Amino acid sequence: MGDVEAKVSGSKSCSRKWSFGIDDLNGTLVQNFFAELLGTMFLIIFCVGSANSVALLSLGANSPAYYLTISMAFGLGIGGIVHILSSTSGGNVNPAVSLALFLDGRISLLVALAYIVAQFAGGFAGAGILYGLGNFGDNEIPPMGQNIIIIPEHIDVVHAFFLEVFGTMFLILTILATIDESRGHAPSYLQPLAVGLAILVMHIFLIPFTNCAINPVRGTVWNVVTGTADEETLIFLFAPFVGSLVAVPLNLVFFTKH
Repeated sequence: MGDVEAKVSGSKSCSRKWSFGIDDLNGTLVQNFFAELLGTMFLIIFCVGSANSVALLSLGANSPAYYLTISMAFGLGIGGIVHILSSTSGGNVNPAVSLALFLDGRISLLVALAYIVAQFAGGFAGAGILYGLGNFGDNEIPPMGQNIIIIPEHIDVVHAFFLEVFGTMFLILTILATIDESRGHAPSYLQPLAVGLAILVMHIFLIPFTNCAINPVRGTVWNVVTGTADEETLIFLFAPFVGSLVAVPLNLVFFTKH
């Protein structure tokens, strides 16, 4: 996620510059495009799929055990996906992450846009595969795992929006910290693990409120494919981008060594 293992630049953050990225239009970008597509497809199939496990549903959708198990599935699952993709695209699998890496000068605009297109394409492919393999069209058990306001009596759309913004901020700050070369982190499995643990914590926190998106793809594609998308779905599309827009300058001002 953001070249967490093998592709961190050696330059300081202050020396990185935004780039359109014409020079990035090559075979490597094609390879990375499909890496992001497949990685995001895996995210939806396996992580969102875990929320539809009949065995887990037997715990009760409101039980702490259900929340914790789904949180672990997302955190460890995405950590594993980031590890798989680390030597190619870096394992963004989240448009909010790609936006943050562009704003931080780590990838060009062309690469960021290509990754975002790949992520949505992979997300819809994964959601379609999950819906088909789960046989939800003919199944009496309705699909689970959509991003919605869980308890409308307790929070409204404004609360949900800012909960997702703050959750995404935490994720982005964690990623930027793990790829900060000035901290002397040796490339290893620990960077994807750190990202996965941050996602796990955010799911424990946010599932009772919004089912935890912190990813525009995760927050929209399963809602669309299951026919449950509505105006609330826009929260989960836009709030993660806002979180990225806030997190990058926050990291530069307060959490980066000058």
